[in-house]
Amino acid sequence: MNRKNLIFFPIFMGVLFTLFSQESQVFVHDDKAFQDALALYNNQQYQAAQAVFEKVRANTEDYETEANSAYYSANAAIRLNQRGADKMMEDFVERYPTSTKRNSAFMDVADYYFDTGKYPYALKWYKKVDQSAMSHSDGERFNFNMGYALYASKRAKEAERYLSKVSTSAKYGSQAKYYLGYIAYEQDDYEQASARFDQITDPELLNEKLSYYQADLNFKLGNFEEAIAMAEKQLPKSDRKEQSELNKIIGESYFNLKRYDEAIPYLKKYRGKRGKLNNTDYYLLGYAHYKQGDYESAIQQFNKIIGGTNSVSQNAYYHLAECYLNVDKKPEALNAFRNASQMDFSGDIQKDAFLNYARLCYEIGNPYQPVPQVMAAYLEKYPKDEHQSEIQELLVDSYITSKNFEGAMQLLEENSSYASKETYQKVAYYRGVELFIDGQYEAALERFAKALKNTENPNFEARALYWKAESAYRLNRFEEALADFIRYQKLPAAKSMEEYEVSDYNLGYCYFKLKDYSNAISHFKKVTNATGIDDQQRNDGYLRLGDSYFVTSKYRLAQSAYEEASKANGPERDYAAFQKTLCVGFLGNSSGKIAGINEFLIRYPKSPLRDDALFELGNTYIKVNRESEGLKTYDRLIAEYSRSRFAPRALLRQGLVHYNASRNDQALDKLKIVVQKYPNTQEAKQAVATAKLVYVDEGKVSEYAAWARGLDFVEVTDAELDNASYEAAERKYMEGKTEVAIRAYEDYLNEFPNGMNALEVNFKLAQLYFANGDKAKALPKYQVVANSGSGEFVEQALTRVCEIYVEKQDYQNAISYLKQLENIAEISQNRTFAQSNLMKGYYNKKNYDKTIEYAEKVLGAEQVDDRIKSDAQIMIARSAMATENESLAQIAYQKVKEIATGELAAEAWYYDAFFKNKDQDFEASNISVQKLAKDYSAYKKWGGKGLIIMAKNFYNMGDAFQATYILESVISSFSEFETIVAEAKGELAVIKTKEAEINSSVDPNQN
Repeated sequence: MNRKNLIFFPIFMGVLFTLFSQESQVFVHDDKAFQDALALYNNQQYQAAQAVFEKVRANTEDYETEANSAYYSANAAIRLNQRGADKMMEDFVERYPTSTKRNSAFMDVADYYFDTGKYPYALKWYKKVDQSAMSHSDGERFNFNMGYALYASKRAKEAERYLSKVSTSAKYGSQAKYYLGYIAYEQDDYEQASARFDQITDPELLNEKLSYYQADLNFKLGNFEEAIAMAEKQLPKSDRKEQSELNKIIGESYFNLKRYDEAIPYLKKYRGKRGKLNNTDYYLLGYAHYKQGDYESAIQQFNKIIGGTNSVSQNAYYHLAECYLNVDKKPEALNAFRNASQMDFSGDIQKDAFLNYARLCYEIGNPYQPVPQVMAAYLEKYPKDEHQSEIQELLVDSYITSKNFEGAMQLLEENSSYASKETYQKVAYYRGVELFIDGQYEAALERFAKALKNTENPNFEARALYWKAESAYRLNRFEEALADFIRYQKLPAAKSMEEYEVSDYNLGYCYFKLKDYSNAISHFKKVTNATGIDDQQRNDGYLRLGDSYFVTSKYRLAQSAYEEASKANGPERDYAAFQKTLCVGFLGNSSGKIAGINEFLIRYPKSPLRDDALFELGNTYIKVNRESEGLKTYDRLIAEYSRSRFAPRALLRQGLVHYNASRNDQALDKLKIVVQKYPNTQEAKQAVATAKLVYVDEGKVSEYAAWARGLDFVEVTDAELDNASYEAAERKYMEGKTEVAIRAYEDYLNEFPNGMNALEVNFKLAQLYFANGDKAKALPKYQVVANSGSGEFVEQALTRVCEIYVEKQDYQNAISYLKQLENIAEISQNRTFAQSNLMKGYYNKKNYDKTIEYAEKVLGAEQVDDRIKSDAQIMIARSAMATENESLAQIAYQKVKEIATGELAAEAWYYDAFFKNKDQDFEASNISVQKLAKDYSAYKKWGGKGLIIMAKNFYNMGDAFQATYILESVISSFSEFETIVAEAKGELAVIKTKEAEINSSVDPNQN
């Protein structure tokens, strides 16, 4: 029986009684038309009745008939819902103030609106009723109807006043007590509600409705056993909606009695308000499963609690974290503990959650903030905690495990009690290695020096000394490197180290760079005879041994060393073969040299030394009077290697050969080609000097003068002054007086901007500027040399120009020089440098095809280290992503992941997670994100992007808590990355909209 039926049955009977009474009084009236209209009205034919009543009212002269007709006509209008019906009834009351129906009119209209459920309208008319003129029965009906209309209009306090007046009525008492009890129930006054419900005697009410509320009241009063009994009694009689509520009462009662196994079935049957559960509902079911040890089921409930900010949520997230730990899901546990630690509803839970969060951060990493920061925050929040020493130790270790060695050094320098001196020694050493790998040799040397101030651990002392020496060597501080390598060899701990095996190799190079060739020979001999050295270093040892012998004119010994090097399949086997042939020549065997060079040219068709070989071959042919073959060899060199530094030399040699053979016209032709094609080079200046001799021999001095004046790189009349000025500057340079040499070179160029030595001076001046760190001044000087086209210094100058532009990321200017360097480079490392930066330059210009082309060139080069390889692979990967070639990108990123370090590795791990997510391998994708968080936390941009992938993974795996919490954390923790935050907000909005469909606690509009 619904609420309307409870109320309206007695009221309807009262209305009928009133209408029948009125009908009997009117029935005796003489006017037949009025009687017909009344019959139509009583048969609910209001439209027809109204028309007749209006006609009667217009024609009758009887006041009472006229008033009654107006009354019924207005009543019909109300029942027909006509516009202005209320006004008609008000007009009736105003026009017929003495009518017997005046008071009943108000009551009748009010009752009509009440019966039709239009309670605000009913209230309007009930307020017009004169209660003093009412009968007792009408008064009871008025009070009950008024009370219920107020209750239905959400005006409970006013309703109580009227309902209380009929609480003892035989007719309305039970219903009044029911609603009075319900008002108390809704106002959480459970004692009063229970008392009122207990007074109800109506069996229909007791059977159909009251058991539910009494069950709920007992639950809210803490009478759980009684609540269970009443609710179970009511269950069979209830509809689906009420059954859901009763299941909730039973389930929560068992829950409060800690009978969790009995609570679970009932809690599962609860369907929520309007078909939606809320965070508390999920907590109860989750906690019941948790107490039963069913952690997977508990997680499925707890992780539906989204956006909770109360004590229930804090408890839920803490227990959720425990559940995750019990099923070995540590990354998920970290998020849950972190969330619980950010709430302060329970200080004990907050502290314990923070402690577990810190421990997990140390163990698996933290994607939101640096792990050391978490430890430091715990120590600051709980300075006298019993776990202080544990967290201090973890703090130091967290810097080390997250590879933030600089941070660890600073921490230990400020808090020496946190760890031992040995720990500081190790940290300084590892930071030095890190900087060394990044090519920051000055900074690396400084950290190694700090490590050597604490010599607690002999092994780390030896390692620090070794790498300090390596850093000095890379900075061209060869004497310092030599001293440290010698010290290193004397340390007892060094002898058991892997680095010790190559210490002679390093010492040999130091002596070699210092031009102390006898000591270099001594150490390179040890290298070639060593057993614990790899083949590449042994082969290089033979090469440098050969070079040392060669420089000291010990050609037979050099030849032997080069022979050993050429036997190995090393990257410089062509160099060894070529040098060996040169030794044959220096030992007086010119025919052997010629045969050797020709064999070299056949055997090494792609060697960068081919132009050297052709030049030497041409020279040797001329030397043994095989002039024709010599000139042809020079022609071949010029044709095949026009940009080689040997091309102008070959032309010059041809000119000299023709001149010596008195073929002056042919000599001038060659010499003028040198001047024309290679101006500003030393060869061009020599060509001018030799041409002068030819012109003089021919008696054509005036022709020479006219020709020479047209050249802008020679001062015909000031040659002696030019050389004197150059030699003065050169002397200062050789003496190591840098500042004086710079001024002297600058004076030379001011005096002889196109002098015979201008090109060399520009190069040496650029080198001095560069060494002083003044790259802005160095650049134009290097450019003069680089733009000269050929010569001894062109390759070095081009390399420096490219370095300066690349360092500034100015690829617009760099690309043309990089192309030149690629074409003329004889040193393979310089060619690789050019190609790798052309790759980056084209990527910068969004020319992805060219980027990939140059990346493949870099990968195809010999002796390329992993850092350059990873650069090339990352360029391929990025270009592939930009051109939507994801299959190529995936392959390239996989290769980057295997060899890269630092930020490139972070990027590769992000894309590893990205592609696994696309393949719907969500768990594997999360593992990649966790790897990114643990090992590459310094690269926050990739960490933030990875977290969004992780959130998507979790949502796809049904874990809404993890998904939303991660996204909310990204929004709050990565504000410096606007695009990442925007993406996180978009994903969060989508998830919350979906979750709001099943969880009433979720506000989809709140981010």
